[in-house]
Amino acid sequence: MIVLLILVALAFDFMNGFHDAANSIATVVSTRVLTPRMAVAWAAFFNFVAAFGFGVAVATTVGKGIVAPEAVDHAVIFAALVAAFLWDLITWRYGLPSSSSHALIAGLAGAGVAKAGVGVLLPAGLVKVVVFIVVSPLVGFLLGALFMVVIIRLVHRASPFTIDRAFRRLQLLSAAGYSLGHGTNDQKTMGIIAVLLFTSGYLGDKFYVPFWVILICHAAIALGTMFGGWRIVRTMGMRLTALQPLGGFCAETAGAIALLGSATLGIPVSTTHTITGAIVGVGSTRRLSAVRWGVAQNVVLAWVLTIPCTATLAALVYLPLRLLRA
Repeated sequence: MIVLLILVALAFDFMNGFHDAANSIATVVSTRVLTPRMAVAWAAFFNFVAAFGFGVAVATTVGKGIVAPEAVDHAVIFAALVAAFLWDLITWRYGLPSSSSHALIAGLAGAGVAKAGVGVLLPAGLVKVVVFIVVSPLVGFLLGALFMVVIIRLVHRASPFTIDRAFRRLQLLSAAGYSLGHGTNDQKTMGIIAVLLFTSGYLGDKFYVPFWVILICHAAIALGTMFGGWRIVRTMGMRLTALQPLGGFCAETAGAIALLGSATLGIPVSTTHTITGAIVGVGSTRRLSAVRWGVAQNVVLAWVLTIPCTATLAALVYLPLRLLRA
């Protein structure tokens, strides 16, 4: 059963990489700095590199900071993973860049409540998640706009050709940095597998994330990223606002800083929310009408629906499992 659940978790991580490929490559594809295939390979490599040396604070928060570990059993984990996978599939189908992190966290909470009531929820961890639903896109927006304004002032005397050539090269670095941030913050499945092992008695008395779990989860995300989620790439990189290499560099740099900062604090933010805020911030520096606010509204609607919908899905998946066990 444990092996089966780990395989289900890795399937979700693959879907997470597939779904969230847009986060890592949308800007660099839309500016035509890299072809889609090259961009996906670039992002997948740096997503995997994030496994080495960046810590597992986010995985620890997800594993023991959302639902009391003693309330988490095989059925709860299975229900959370299935609900998050289904939500990713639904939102991918409609090209909506929703948050896989929030989907899994909400799924874990919904299944936990279905099993043992609201008392199993840990307010400190949940408050972090809820607060940063607002904070992460806001930070991305402000940093993206700030970088755009500052850089435009610095290069305003350079020719358009020189600017374009320079930022096409710089965007390779910013895309790599953003993918590192993405891989560093996207540790939710590691936390789920670790809590599964912990509650099954395989980690002893102390909760931690084994290194082999870190490796297989990052490998699954990288593999999923290699396949790419092109529907969401079009929404993120082409429909929200038109981007040039300079703007792509600013958005990716803003996203990378926000993600690495939150990962250091152990806060599982949405990589989707963060880069979307950065893209909108970059676009708004030209003029507010440069942002397609109708598309942004649909994206925000998907964000709002993610937590209640995934929590409900997880509870619905868990309930028949509980009846079968009874």
